Amino acid sequence: MAHYAYLDENSLVVAVIVGKNENELIDGLEPEIYYALGTSYTVKRTSYNGNIRKQYAGVGFTYDAVNDVFIAPQPFPSWSLDENFDWQPPKPEPTEGKWFWDEEKLDWVDAETL
Repeated sequence: MAHYAYLDENSLVVAVIVGKNENELIDGLEPEIYYALGTSYTVKRTSYNGNIRKQYAGVGFTYDAVNDVFIAPQPFPSWSLDENFDWQPPKPEPTEGKWFWDEEKLDWVDAETL
């Protein structure tokens, strides 16, 4: 079984479904356009194991057509997208213990202190 992400007009993922593999396409139908209730959606295949389009798409992800990747929603306003299409904090997360990002402080907070 394959998984497909439905994209709105802004390339935002609005749904992800399980469907047939591409080699099981129905003759005469465009594989990346789906029509439902009078609306057409672009549909892109996504993969749990990240073999295609960087990562498994979820609702709220964005599809970048230039780089053919799905990008997760930005977790915090201060985080930036790196060259691998992953969100990075302004400061690296400490390697020991459990930490949570505090956007107000722009720093990591030790979970033990919460």
